[in-house]
Amino acid sequence: MLKVKVVNRSKNELPKYETPLAAGMDVRANIEESVVLGPLERVMIPTGLYVELPAGYELQVRPRSGLAIRHGITVLNTPGTVDADYRGELKAILVNLSNEPFAIKPGERIAQYVVARHEKVEWEVVDTLSETERGAGGFGSTGR
Repeated sequence: MLKVKVVNRSKNELPKYETPLAAGMDVRANIEESVVLGPLERVMIPTGLYVELPAGYELQVRPRSGLAIRHGITVLNTPGTVDADYRGELKAILVNLSNEPFAIKPGERIAQYVVARHEKVEWEVVDTLSETERGAGGFGSTGR
């Protein structure tokens, strides 16, 4: 299991996996009072968490499906990326895509974190690419 250093300056428990095979950990709002998010409004919600990720890893901030389906609340820049060299407070940019105001309560689960390995690339400039059956087809070109 990967160890990640974390500082918790919130009143909330650390993000945790809710089921044994879950990829994401729910994170909670570190706010003193409810924040009302009107239709199509966006807000940055603090978590009180600071992390030190190992090189080659990122922390992805993703929406919670329950908030999305029940209330239209999602992460605006999904998935948000926290780089391994960032040391500031983790926050979630939430947006209300519903027609109704929604109150984010202190300690409410607002997003989920997925820690993922990533690779660095070195671009190799070429004149042509290999052929595939799909070719340049995209944006629904497979008929699905």
